[in-house]
Amino acid sequence: MSYHFLLDLSLILLSTKVLGLVTKRFKMPQVVGALLAGLVLGPAMLNVLTETEFITQMAELGVIILMFTAGLETDIKELKKTGKASFVIALIGVVVPLIGGFALTYFFNHPTDGTPDNMVILQNIFVGVILTATSVSISVETLKEMGKLNTRAGNAILGAAVIDDILGIIALTIITSLADPTVNIAMVLIKIVAFFILSLGAGYVFYRLFNKFQARYQKDMRRFVIIAFVFCLFLAYCAESFFGVADITGAYIAGVLISNTQRTKYIAARFDTLSYILLSPIFFASIGLKVSLPSMTGTIILFAVLLMVIAVLTKIIGCGLGAKLCHMTNQECLQIGSGMVSRGEVALIVASKGAALGLMSDTFFAPVILMVVATTIAAPILLKLTFRHEGSSPSQLSDETAGQFQDYVDSKQEIFDALDEGRKTPHKG
Repeated sequence: MSYHFLLDLSLILLSTKVLGLVTKRFKMPQVVGALLAGLVLGPAMLNVLTETEFITQMAELGVIILMFTAGLETDIKELKKTGKASFVIALIGVVVPLIGGFALTYFFNHPTDGTPDNMVILQNIFVGVILTATSVSISVETLKEMGKLNTRAGNAILGAAVIDDILGIIALTIITSLADPTVNIAMVLIKIVAFFILSLGAGYVFYRLFNKFQARYQKDMRRFVIIAFVFCLFLAYCAESFFGVADITGAYIAGVLISNTQRTKYIAARFDTLSYILLSPIFFASIGLKVSLPSMTGTIILFAVLLMVIAVLTKIIGCGLGAKLCHMTNQECLQIGSGMVSRGEVALIVASKGAALGLMSDTFFAPVILMVVATTIAAPILLKLTFRHEGSSPSQLSDETAGQFQDYVDSKQEIFDALDEGRKTPHKG
């Protein structure tokens, strides 16, 4: 048995924290430093670390926990208010990048000997499909760090990202079915609808049982954390394995279903600790570790640069336009568009599936990876800039300060409850 993974973990945790503090000094979110840590230590630069199966699995668990805690902190009432807006934002935020990616690839990808014309067209469309993806986990971490997750823009980003994931699955299914006749589009769509119906049913049953459990076992709150974790993992597994929906969508829905219970803040605080000290650094660093730059021609480098620009602009324009149609302010439009820029692991998964079906050539795979890393780093920076000038009343606490104050009050309340229990217990003298 090899214990080299212990050294890998120590290097990831140390480098992500150090570079996170460096980026914080430059008024940027610490998550940017964690992403840079993977780039510096990975094959792109020092080549000290490589992506192993252990790191991949831990990173997947990290993003699941990240989206679960985002669900726990979601205001359901605010999410309902932004439901219609989220759908419009997601729809236009898928169509515009799809057109932009296809148009760009059309000028660079030409038929070669032995490649049918229809396959080249599918390859061009597929690059557009990759650009439709949104990895909201990066934006979630940034919004949490700034204390803006529970704003109208933050809830719109979360809602749009869930819908965006569904629309992306549909687009991916259609394009792969054209290349692979064994894929049944109708069956995939039925599975997606069935997942959300069963999620609501399972969520209702779980909510009732969870509340009964809370009423019976009020003293040992650690049990609630374990039960919530089990429900999160179970729903994430079912989403991916049985319905073809991303596991992070299942995790987010699990968090939303638990968010209205009495122990939500306690559960969220415990998962935040687990995510901060171990899982989130591994997830963010793993994105940088995926970058391995082969020798690229001048044409491919130009394509990579233009792909990055198109990827950022089409999401900002598409999602911003959707937000504007829903009567949101110009500032909120920019915030939502910036929050949907990151492609992250979602685009990498889509690209790898396309490569297996011949829809993604090796020539264009490296530019796609560069685009993923660039948008992942750009998203938190853009969010920071768009929220920087947000007005606030001097007499009110900021969202971040208010959250910290509430955590402080909750922790003290637990102490007072324990002391109260002690006073009620008769002493033997």
